[in-house]
Amino acid sequence: MIEAIGVWARRGGAEILRNVSIEAKEGEILAIIGPTGSGKTTLIRILNLLDLPDEGSVLFDRVDVTEDERTRFLARRRMAMVFQKPAMFNLSVEKNISYGLRIRGASGPTVRDRVRVALREVGLSGYEKRRAFSLSGGEAQRVALARALITDPELLLLDEATANLDPRTAETVEDLIRKAAEGGLAVVMATHDLDQAVRLASKVGVLIEGELVQVGSPEEIFKSPQSEEVAHFVRAR
Repeated sequence: MIEAIGVWARRGGAEILRNVSIEAKEGEILAIIGPTGSGKTTLIRILNLLDLPDEGSVLFDRVDVTEDERTRFLARRRMAMVFQKPAMFNLSVEKNISYGLRIRGASGPTVRDRVRVALREVGLSGYEKRRAFSLSGGEAQRVALARALITDPELLLLDEATANLDPRTAETVEDLIRKAAEGGLAVVMATHDLDQAVRLASKVGVLIEGELVQVGSPEEIFKSPQSEEVAHFVRAR
């Protein structure tokens, strides 16, 4: 569904990503792990087409989306992204969640019904009329996930989406991520939580100083690291 091929990213003369190639397929959860500053967020932003690589390509559904702005726009409408600190409009929860549907031309009754279903799935039934700015951090993150999933994306990207959540809320979000993948979505998540990668991921990529140094199943990464740098990093778990 999504593939990076030989991706390089440079910021201010520094190499943030160096020749990264990785893919996530339908129904797969790919966890990107690595030390702080290893390039995880940069890679997620490039896969989400928010940023372009300085070299290399991104393929979405086998189409190169790095060259043409129109192609990127159409591809991004089939993706959804959840950030560590979600941006909220100073509007009701219902209007925040329904934003993606409304810009796609969905009708009022359809929107209201789907918002109710989305809120029930994230455990926030009855929150439709609450102001988004009144929500706790955990509630806002669940609203952001509902907003991402309500458009039925084919690819879900998450950048440290549970980093600031209490354990119970993080468990709820993880269950929703798992359910999304079981429904056929490709999921790519950057996480600093190594235990979370073990719990959720079907595939793990280890980024260290901008290089993808190992890709494999959680068992391969955590039980059979292929280099001393990977072994040193995963021992922190």
